[in-house]
Amino acid sequence: MKRKDGAAAWMVYALARVLIGVLRVFPVNWNLRTARVFARVWWYVLPRHRRRACAHIRMACGPDLSDREVERMALRSLEALAMLAIDFIFLPLLVNERTWGRYIRLHNLRDALRSMLDGKGALLLTPHFGNWELAGYLLALFGFDVAAIMRPLDNVYLNRYVVDVRRRTGLELIDKKGAMENAEDILARGGALGFIADQNAGSKGLFVDFFGIKASTYKSIGLLAMTRDVPIIVGYALRLDNRFRFEVGVERVIHPAEWQNRDDPLRWVTQEFTNAMEASIRRAPEQYLWIHRRWKSRPKGEKPLPAIA
Repeated sequence: MKRKDGAAAWMVYALARVLIGVLRVFPVNWNLRTARVFARVWWYVLPRHRRRACAHIRMACGPDLSDREVERMALRSLEALAMLAIDFIFLPLLVNERTWGRYIRLHNLRDALRSMLDGKGALLLTPHFGNWELAGYLLALFGFDVAAIMRPLDNVYLNRYVVDVRRRTGLELIDKKGAMENAEDILARGGALGFIADQNAGSKGLFVDFFGIKASTYKSIGLLAMTRDVPIIVGYALRLDNRFRFEVGVERVIHPAEWQNRDDPLRWVTQEFTNAMEASIRRAPEQYLWIHRRWKSRPKGEKPLPAIA
C-alpha cells in the first residue's frame, strides 16, 4: 500500500468533505435512494464489477437461480455497498445513547453479551455483509471495550478523518499491519477484538468451505481464540427495507469447550465460524459484497477458478 499525502490527496479529501456536507443537508433516506441510483450507474459504467458479482453469485448459488435473478442480486449488492457510504456519514449524527432504538433492533444477543461481560475477552467476527461496521460502533456506544482491525485508506487525510469519526464512541482502531502484536493485550484486559473475517488469506491460509467452495481463511483468528481460550462471537447487521434501519444480531457463539476435544481444533473452529458467516449472508444474500474476491486463492494442486476481472 502506497500512502498518499500530497496536494492531490488533500484535494480529494477536501472534495469528499464538501460532498459529505452537502449530503448532510438532506434526510438520510433521501440519500439512500440517491445511492441506489448511483449504484445503477456504476452497474453500467464498470462492467467488470458486474461480471465479477454475477460470477460469484452463480458459483455460490449454483443453477437454482435464473440469469435474471443473478443479475438482480448482483445489482442489489452494489446498491448495498453504495448505501453503506451513506450510513458512514449519518451514523454518528443519528445514533447515540438516546436514539439508537429508533434505528436498530437487537436479536439473539444474550449469550454473546454474557460472554463479553465475564471479563475474559472475546473475538467478534462478521463478514462483508449489511453494515459490517455497525455492531462494533454500537457496542462501543454501550460502553464495551471494543477494538477493531482496519486497513488504513491510502489517502492519509481521508484515513485520519475516518479514524476520528469511528473513534468518537470509544471504538479503538488497530492497523491491520502488525495487529496481532496488540491483540494479546486487548484480550488480556478483557476487551473484544473485531475482525472482518471473510478476507482471502492467500496461499498460506487455511482452506475451508464457504458456500461449498474452498476459501482461504486466516489461521490467526482460530489460533488467537485457542491461545487465549476466548469465545468467538459471529454477528451481523442487516439493513431493513432499504432504509436507515437495521437488525443487529448474533448468529453463533463458539465457546472454547466446543473445540477442546476435537482432532483438528483449528480447522474445526475455522470451518465453524465460516459456516456461521455463511448463515448470516443467507438471511439476505443481496446484501453481501459479491465483488469481493473471496475465492481468489486456491488450495495447492487445485486448478484455478475461471478468471474473473
